[in-house]
Amino acid sequence: MRFPARRDILLGLGAGGALTLAGCGGKDAAGGTSGAARVEATKTLRIGLEGTYPPFNFQGADGQLTGFDVDFAKALAEQMKVKPEFVAAPFAGLLGALESGRTDVVINQITITPERAAKYDFSKPYTVSGILIIVPKGKTGVAGPVDLAGKKVGVGLGTHYEQWLRQNQPKAEVRTYDDDPTKYQDLRAGRIDAVLNDRLVAADFLKTAPDLVAAGPPFAPQSQGVVMKRDPALKVLVDGAIDALRADGRLAAISQKWFGLDVTV
Repeated sequence: MRFPARRDILLGLGAGGALTLAGCGGKDAAGGTSGAARVEATKTLRIGLEGTYPPFNFQGADGQLTGFDVDFAKALAEQMKVKPEFVAAPFAGLLGALESGRTDVVINQITITPERAAKYDFSKPYTVSGILIIVPKGKTGVAGPVDLAGKKVGVGLGTHYEQWLRQNQPKAEVRTYDDDPTKYQDLRAGRIDAVLNDRLVAADFLKTAPDLVAAGPPFAPQSQGVVMKRDPALKVLVDGAIDALRADGRLAAISQKWFGLDVTV
């Protein structure tokens, strides 16, 4: 499965939220002006995401940014009474863009881990998932995490999956990638033996990839949240908006649209 080049994604995404690469806003907490103050003053919420991560965020057939995370981000911004402004970057650069002040939040299925939570503020979880192993159909020898020892395993650079693999299966040969399409190309070509990815992403992807299958059930349950720099005021605003989306059913409705079930609890 091929996806458009980054340049194509960065052009012409208008309706439902502008996509940009720019915009340093207010100072961070250390500089005095909070992200919450900047968001409320400008009435915009700058949202970092990949733009190439279906079904969460990707360019649709109409050339517009779409996906579960995009719908969630738009609903979140609407609840906060601000305009969403999407800022695209490779996964490995998303948190750097946040730290540099180019974005206010990251909404890209970022797993809440102790290491990240020690450095950033996270919202309340808005999805719950797990890790799935993907292999070529008919491949034997990989049925669960223990079987990854000695195998070449593809993971997204800087992702929770890379971290999990290095910590829990040190005998695996880790191969890192900046995007999903490239690692699946390598999997099909036999350059790697397996791929680790989010179970929700994998479930959607495997619908259109009959040559690839899940090897065993999901494992290592995980929750995902909106990421911010240390900013208690902004966290209160985001958490309050998530509570409202959950209470009135909008969050569950977005989940049903994309997955046919509620993945938010």
